[in-house]
Amino acid sequence: MITKRNLKNWCFFLVLIALLLGACQPQVPAISPLVVAPEANAAQPAEAVSAPVEAVPHSERPIYAPGELVDYTAQAGDTLPVLAVRFNTTVDEIREANSFIPQSATTMPPGMPMKIPIYYQPFWGSSYNIIPDSLFVNGPTQVGFNTAEFLSRQPGWLSGYGAYASDANRSAAEIIDLVALNYSVSPQLLLALLEYQSGALTQPEPTGGAYTYPLGYPARERPGLYLQLIWAANQLNDGYYRWRMGELTTIDREDGRLMRFDPWLNAATASLQVFFNILLPDAEFDRAISPQGFVQTYQTLFGEPWEQDNPHIPGSLEQPPFLLPFETGYIWAFTGGPHTAWGTGEPFAALDFAPPLTTSGCQLTSEWATAVADGSVVRSEYGEVVLDLDGDGDEHTGWDIFYLHLATDDRTPAGAVLKAGDPVGHPSCEGGSSTGTHVHIARKYNGEWIPAEGTLAFNLEGWIAHKGSQPYLGTLTRNSQVVEACTCSNQRSFIHSDPR
Repeated sequence: MITKRNLKNWCFFLVLIALLLGACQPQVPAISPLVVAPEANAAQPAEAVSAPVEAVPHSERPIYAPGELVDYTAQAGDTLPVLAVRFNTTVDEIREANSFIPQSATTMPPGMPMKIPIYYQPFWGSSYNIIPDSLFVNGPTQVGFNTAEFLSRQPGWLSGYGAYASDANRSAAEIIDLVALNYSVSPQLLLALLEYQSGALTQPEPTGGAYTYPLGYPARERPGLYLQLIWAANQLNDGYYRWRMGELTTIDREDGRLMRFDPWLNAATASLQVFFNILLPDAEFDRAISPQGFVQTYQTLFGEPWEQDNPHIPGSLEQPPFLLPFETGYIWAFTGGPHTAWGTGEPFAALDFAPPLTTSGCQLTSEWATAVADGSVVRSEYGEVVLDLDGDGDEHTGWDIFYLHLATDDRTPAGAVLKAGDPVGHPSCEGGSSTGTHVHIARKYNGEWIPAEGTLAFNLEGWIAHKGSQPYLGTLTRNSQVVEACTCSNQRSFIHSDPR
């Protein structure tokens, strides 16, 4: 933990530099065919978004000498281990070149100038950053944005669209908001992608296959707005968080060439490059990721993105003290190591815990899942509770704890104010998909899922999460004690809540 003295020195250095240098699977159910068609006499479109023009080639990076120091400005969410991966160097070498960074630092302060020793690797792609990370997540920049109101002002066919999705008839705006909420991806980003891929906001009639595949992903199992958005949100999150974790460094282009991501990119840009590489042929991909591509669509709809950037992950972010998510003095099983928070793929932000039961499967239990910290319940619905820790009642901001698979009976209602250790609900199989009674918990900060392992690993009463060789495997360790995740609820997975 950073001491007050270290924090003071850390802040002093930043100011000085600035002055000098200026088994659960939280999936959603399928949908039925569309039930509301676009109006035949829809209004003519307002001035449409300009079609992408030929991309301006990005200036290539030089071939750096081994260990050459290059200038880098820290971005929100940067950590030293990941910077070392991106620049093909080591944490020790970065620290040697930036001696002002405290040993206890977790995330780097956004905007901080750094020197990084680089070891050049060939086949770098575009160096153009498309949008900031703060506009990718469903975080503080989306507070107050009204998707339905915005969409009602657009002349495109999407404003008259509706479908049965997730057990209810929903408008396009409601579907977008549902996906944005579940995956914590910005609704503005989803709207801009729909416009770029199919003109859904400006064209009065869908053309080609846009009505069935509005994001241009022509998979027979993914028809309609809802399933297209679910697919897109999964892809976007997987790319974003793999970049965050240093696990995404290259992609294969359509022509078979290897493209290595430019080390200076941000997570949102890397994610969009992966997304467009899946959907578009080479020439259209190059345009989409250029200053003349997708960013022009975003800018036309919502303004210049980099003028709206408000970095959402501060320097040296720390998790508050958390309890285990069950009653003190009880023994539960650690049944799921790091795995997806929602959907499939990254972010592996969730952990699972199960109460002692006499039989396996989905069983009723009187055991309680509990609040890991003080907070207020900002969302309570089928299978889910979100506990907001900063007291502002807004899921977009601050620390939030997401609980999944809580039984309807006795589930804590929205608006309840809880102390750490208070009951939240009974573990169950409700919500998502589950083969056994348990509770799934994950963390968000300012709308960004925080991976369960890494620089900001889950810490529950001193138990630190580590991932395994595949999702759901892994351990919790405290000093010399080790608990192994297992859906079997064997003795090696038992963990005792005894905060010290």
